[in-house]
Amino acid sequence: MTQTIPHEDEHEQAGKDRNFVTALARGLELLRAFGAGEEYLGNADLSNRTGIPRPTVSRLTYTLTQLGYLQRNPDIEKYRLGAGVLALGYRYLANMGIRDIARPHLQRLADATDCSVSLGTADRTSMMYLETCHGGGPLIMRLEVGARLPMATSAIGRAWLCGISTERRQQIMEELRDIHQGDWARVEAGLEKSLAEYREFGFCLSEGDWQPEVSAVALPLVLEGGAEVMALNCGGSSLRLTHDKLVKSLGPKLRGIANDIVGVLEPSRSG
Repeated sequence: MTQTIPHEDEHEQAGKDRNFVTALARGLELLRAFGAGEEYLGNADLSNRTGIPRPTVSRLTYTLTQLGYLQRNPDIEKYRLGAGVLALGYRYLANMGIRDIARPHLQRLADATDCSVSLGTADRTSMMYLETCHGGGPLIMRLEVGARLPMATSAIGRAWLCGISTERRQQIMEELRDIHQGDWARVEAGLEKSLAEYREFGFCLSEGDWQPEVSAVALPLVLEGGAEVMALNCGGSSLRLTHDKLVKSLGPKLRGIANDIVGVLEPSRSG
């Protein structure tokens, strides 16, 4: 279920940053409130999830419906995401040439290892797959483009955290602490372990941390001198992917295709 997003009073937010448009931010929060696989939400549902007052939600859903970002079902008086959101998503992916560049490299590794190999980016405290390729072996799960993974426990999420600045990582760690709360000691230990692995190997691991039956190796894809950070992962069945295989085989191979991708995107840096 999508977490409740606290909101601030418009005047309080305006006092902090006069360039911040609160109405626009609230409209985007409503769109984010729709979780994967959820068909319809009503104004009360959206208000509960975002913390935005219901009268404001009603005005926002009306506006978003008029613009095509929401679709209203009059029989149940609830809303679903409209074609406008889908169009924005497709435009975003279409403009990301890195997908076309990365895809053959990802597929080559997937075929060689019988694993799933993916490119992802961060969306708040989750990771979202931008591209994913599968090998022909017995995979535990076949996640596709748009799939979301938890940042704190997945290999790809931990790898992304390894690639960003220390200041930004500390800020996100505080957000993750609020999300995981009582389980934070275990989650934090896993994150610190991944940072140590990245310093030692140039990649990090998740051995049954996200799902007990899944193990993976991942590393950050740092572009434009750190202005853009994505991440790559390679994973499969934990029964097949032993610790030694992750460290001695998959990790170095993933590092190799990361260098190949950066070499195409930023030839001057790779040379």
